[in-house]
Amino acid sequence: MSEPVSVVVPAWNGERWLPGLFASLAAQSQPPAEVIVVDNGSSDATLAWLGREAPSARVLAQGRNTGFAVAANRGLLAARTELVALVNTDVVLAPDWIETMARRLSDEPRLASVACKMVRLGDERILDDCGDVLRRDGVCEQRGHGRRDDGRWDTPGEVFGACGGAALYRRSAVKEAGAFDERFFSYLEDVDLALRLQLAGWACAYEPRAVARHAGGGSSDALSKPVAYWTARNTLLLLSKHWPVRWLPYVAYRQLSWLDEAARRGTLGAHLRGLLAGLWLMRSGVRERRAWRTKPVRIEQAVPRRPWRGPRAGGHPRSGF
Repeated sequence: MSEPVSVVVPAWNGERWLPGLFASLAAQSQPPAEVIVVDNGSSDATLAWLGREAPSARVLAQGRNTGFAVAANRGLLAARTELVALVNTDVVLAPDWIETMARRLSDEPRLASVACKMVRLGDERILDDCGDVLRRDGVCEQRGHGRRDDGRWDTPGEVFGACGGAALYRRSAVKEAGAFDERFFSYLEDVDLALRLQLAGWACAYEPRAVARHAGGGSSDALSKPVAYWTARNTLLLLSKHWPVRWLPYVAYRQLSWLDEAARRGTLGAHLRGLLAGLWLMRSGVRERRAWRTKPVRIEQAVPRRPWRGPRAGGHPRSGF
């Protein structure tokens, strides 16, 4: 048996997904040491369902929607174990997910996190995320997203970071890195944490033998602001904290391409509002840059050179990248 694992579930109006998630937790070959649900003021039947169907789960009620980053931090800090799994409500885990992920993290002390193979809930032939890669144009690429699971992503190894929808973390490393940046509220907070862990000398493993089925967008459709807003806003915050000036031409190219794509998709208004909000946040991000320059790993190592345009840059199918 591997080290014990606490499971933290940030929840917001996810009652319809809870039966699938908790059934998969109950079927684990290595049962979780505890399950902590951090509820962000759900207005559906989430709390009632938990009280009725999952009385052993520890529920931390926020009373309002404080965002994914705040909920994840509260759960991580409340956990009683060193290994902590972060799992979205709209996820169903394979029966050996906890055991496989915990064994990988326990066996390699230099790892701060482990990314799993995430496939689409409802169509497991389609990949959702096989670990993240960060590019110098400011794009975080979800490996394999939207592509068929044809075996290309079945090799264990190391990746830049893990998707926070189904990942395992070393609690002490996360605390040492400053935990999730709560200014992100929702989206890219896991990318920012992965970068800070890399700069601090930690690594992230990819474990394809641990599979999680993910619906995607389980609660995001009900957010007061659309995804286009959050990604535009939070990309600027991420770049202001870490990016060297010499990479700005790559960033400018990507930002212009995103503006064009937003106009074609009809999301230009939300995208522009996100950029304005991000510009406001950039001031606080710039003030933090000096602290990360003293870390043991340079940004050039954490974000190595790789194609940022053309077919070899990756990009999700039909993304327009």
